[in-house]
Amino acid sequence: MKKFCALVIIFTISFLGFSQNKKAVITFEKTVIDYGTVDKGANGVRDFVFTNTGDAPLIISNVKSTCGCTIPKKPEKPILPGESDKIQVKYDTKRVGFIRKSISVTSNASNPNVILKITGQVIADNNKTGLENKKKSIVEDY
Repeated sequence: MKKFCALVIIFTISFLGFSQNKKAVITFEKTVIDYGTVDKGANGVRDFVFTNTGDAPLIISNVKSTCGCTIPKKPEKPILPGESDKIQVKYDTKRVGFIRKSISVTSNASNPNVILKITGQVIADNNKTGLENKKKSIVEDY
């Protein structure tokens, strides 16, 4: 009986010790931001908002993009449980064409690696409808 009680006590202490592992959990409002169609040179800044839904401080150690045309900026301070913050992404809208970029987020969260994505299209000002710069023919003037 003494051995049984000792085993129960050891098991209980072990269980309580393991159950107190506090972890940060990063929860994003969105993991994909669609810029839609934007003009060349337009504001390329967007925010990925997240919340630490865990029970330990969240530390974002690294954010990096797949290309130099996308510059992510991470919070420098730890995010306490229940608090929200953002990862700001600036895309260079001087580059005309489709946007398909990924941003890798590394943290101490229970899900330590998260991939964020931006999509959209940058168009040149003269391509809005395709008709603004159409030259008139001589026949159209008469």
